[in-house]
Amino acid sequence: MAEYIAETERLYLRTWEEADLAPFAEHCNSPAVMRWTGEVQDAAAIRAGFDRVSACQAEYGHCLWIIERKSDRALLGFCGIKRVTDVASGIMGDFEIGWRLREDAWGQGYAREAASASLDAAFGRFDAPHVTAFTVAQNTASWGLMERLGMTRRADLDFFDPNYSPELNPTIVYRIDAADRAAAGNGAPA
Repeated sequence: MAEYIAETERLYLRTWEEADLAPFAEHCNSPAVMRWTGEVQDAAAIRAGFDRVSACQAEYGHCLWIIERKSDRALLGFCGIKRVTDVASGIMGDFEIGWRLREDAWGQGYAREAASASLDAAFGRFDAPHVTAFTVAQNTASWGLMERLGMTRRADLDFFDPNYSPELNPTIVYRIDAADRAAAGNGAPA
């Protein structure tokens, strides 16, 4: 049974269920959605992702949660907090925010709404000292959201990820500290 983690004006953030795999694969695994994160995934890769987020949730109490729209209970994608697992990053174990939304949910403010709730959880519920986010320079929508969330570009943390093609490198890093989020008036404790 899914656990509801956060609620916003239009969304629920909740843990994954087995029943989420099929709609997630249908809506969040298209060439457009996967453009900046690699190739469209096969069923085994989607299952492995499900297993990873489930393990993260079990170990830390947080993961990349399902975004569910309140009005129709549609699965819009995921957003949440995980731990950095990319060895090449040099910041293994740090808190990391991430999101992926289905194409028909883009441009409606859902990602910002879910990401803001995820940052509130990271700082308020999980006592994160800071949260990082990764993307590529070409993904202007992603790093634009990072900036709107109050995150700062940290070129000193950028890294080359050998799991991605040269076109998807380097990975660029943004970060926000708990004190900076609190100072911006976003409700996180100082």
